[in-house]
Amino acid sequence: MRRTLSRRVLVAAVLMATVSTPVAVAPATAVRTVAADRYQQDDCPPDGLGPELTARLDKAVEDVRRQAGIPGVIAGLWMPGRGSYVRATGVADTVTGEPMTTDLFMRIGSETKTFTVTALLRLVDDHRIGLDDPISDYVDGVPGGEGITLRQLAEMRSGLFPYSSDPDFVQALEGDPSRTFTPQELLAYGFRHGSTSAPGEVFQYSNSNLVLLGLVVEKVSGLRLADFVRRQVLRPARLRHTLFPAGAEFPAPHARGYSDETPSGEITDATDWNLSWAWAAGAMISDLPDLRRWAEIVATGTLLRPETQAERLKTLPTGFPGTSYGLGIFETGGWIGHNGSLPGYESVTVHLPAQKATLVLLINTDVRSQGQEPSTLLARAITEIVTPDNVYDRPVPPR
Repeated sequence: MRRTLSRRVLVAAVLMATVSTPVAVAPATAVRTVAADRYQQDDCPPDGLGPELTARLDKAVEDVRRQAGIPGVIAGLWMPGRGSYVRATGVADTVTGEPMTTDLFMRIGSETKTFTVTALLRLVDDHRIGLDDPISDYVDGVPGGEGITLRQLAEMRSGLFPYSSDPDFVQALEGDPSRTFTPQELLAYGFRHGSTSAPGEVFQYSNSNLVLLGLVVEKVSGLRLADFVRRQVLRPARLRHTLFPAGAEFPAPHARGYSDETPSGEITDATDWNLSWAWAAGAMISDLPDLRRWAEIVATGTLLRPETQAERLKTLPTGFPGTSYGLGIFETGGWIGHNGSLPGYESVTVHLPAQKATLVLLINTDVRSQGQEPSTLLARAITEIVTPDNVYDRPVPPR
């Protein structure tokens, strides 16, 4: 691939580890649910933003879509007391010309991290793990694992080399995008490299961290990560169209996804690539209504104890101006959540607590435009219009 997959980093812009296989399934943790009627009383009427603002948003979305060469866009903006903006524009399939619609399943890439870390924090709530436990308590063979905590893994400050930057990994995935990788195989690519920094010192976005946290969830819960996420995150959050695939499966209807992550840099259809390589860091699938709901849940901590959510939101500088990172979550311009980018798809799911606003974007390409993620360009254009004091990934003013 022309660019390493480690470029999938938040807004500015993924020695063998082992865990023993438990014989018995551990008791399920207590389920804290989200009240159903919370999402049935909608004070974001579809025409509430007014024709002038709606027209400005239509133009902004379409301008970015055309200028960045995005095949199709699904956009949702909800502002309580004001209104909402929900649109689909462009095409879901460049061959057939099938239009993009708002009811499609989409791959959400690194937004998966918010689900994996929520699963981890549910175990923290139940006193089955501690954020300051060393990873060596749960996973063998991690270089320097005695000095790396679960907290540091979740906040991207472990210093572990990202497996997706390893040339042999890139070659293996490039050679066979349908290949299935195990978590241990993924970590082995990263563990052959030395640490990039001491634990806790430097922010470095690395999918190795999330794969390790996925293994912790499995070790402690006695369940597959996908099963624990389904039972303890998706079900209590009432997310009925969000799933953790085992491989390349993709429920219908969905948009085709287009990527230039190829040896030649030519754009190809990456829809059916096997996402086992992203696992706990980026393999999940969802849709617009579920992500609207999830944005508020993850930003406000509905599924967690208040003290646990407070730990999650202790964000630290990333080196990207205006953007800080907590436990599997970022803050930029007041917006809290995560984005996702993987071959063929990008997404943004964020919540602005100051206005109780939610923004969700889903697109079917990861091809950069002038060096920037197209989903970031869209989010920035929308927030510049509706929340000018809270712009998503606001560019640094030139000196």
